[in-house]
Amino acid sequence: MSIEHPHPDLVADPTAGEEAAPEIHADAAAVRAEEIALLRRKVDGISVFLAGPSNVVLQLAWPEVGYGVVESKVDSGKVTQHPFKRFRTTIGYLSIALLGSDEQRTAFRKAIDGQHRQVRSTPDSPVKYNAFNRDLQLWVASCIYYGTIDIFTRMHGPLTPHEEAVVLRAGARIGTTLQVHPDDWHQTPADFWRYWEEGLARCHIDDRVGSYLVSLMKVEIMPKPVARLAGPANLWFNNGFLPQSIRDQLGLSWSDADQRRHDRILRGLGRVTRRAPHVVRAFPMNAMAWNLEVRRRLGRPMV
Repeated sequence: MSIEHPHPDLVADPTAGEEAAPEIHADAAAVRAEEIALLRRKVDGISVFLAGPSNVVLQLAWPEVGYGVVESKVDSGKVTQHPFKRFRTTIGYLSIALLGSDEQRTAFRKAIDGQHRQVRSTPDSPVKYNAFNRDLQLWVASCIYYGTIDIFTRMHGPLTPHEEAVVLRAGARIGTTLQVHPDDWHQTPADFWRYWEEGLARCHIDDRVGSYLVSLMKVEIMPKPVARLAGPANLWFNNGFLPQSIRDQLGLSWSDADQRRHDRILRGLGRVTRRAPHVVRAFPMNAMAWNLEVRRRLGRPMV
């Protein structure tokens, strides 16, 4: 049974499915080199500012994930208490997952496991959750993967079927750097989009989690002068990356004119960043990955 791609412009041929997946290469080094080469052509560090909070919204739209964060007792990892530390850890994780070595990913996974062991629901929680639940981690990783190809497409145009398959293969590392088993990752783009539609249908954001998420997009975690200055623009930019069903649950409006303006800005930014050297284009992701690597080598906590 075929499915309609929720974002037809994300791939050159929306009907491409299993047959679009690249062959399995015998040489693992060549496979990884292909992934890194493509990612280096597509990754833009500015995307973490433009779309990072909206991706968190998607992750927390599953009630178990939302309450796992809102009720978390791990104060050292709360973005509301340690925004800069959380920024460093989250952006460093994304960079290490996509472009880092296996050694770096293993070290980060061990560090984050220590945090996740403390995230469990209580008898008073509205929903049951456990940060080691692989289904929840698969949703979180899938949201990050979705956000990755979404920003690639909006800034640089549609991916070819082969490119989407390569990014999907590399995207498995987003999940396995957490607790997702490799066998649980989506095998083809068609598998992913089927899962994505089903996952969006499962989203439910209540008032408590919704208030937290809107506040996050308004950057109200930052000092008041910064929030007043940057909040409206940050909310608008991130609103543009949300599916309409999620906007509706948050009570956010979005017009066709907003969409056209959003698209123009992102295409313009893409034209600029494609001309920049990789070290400039990848900032701050490369800087946060470097910070985590220094901490790892010095034996300091990574998260």
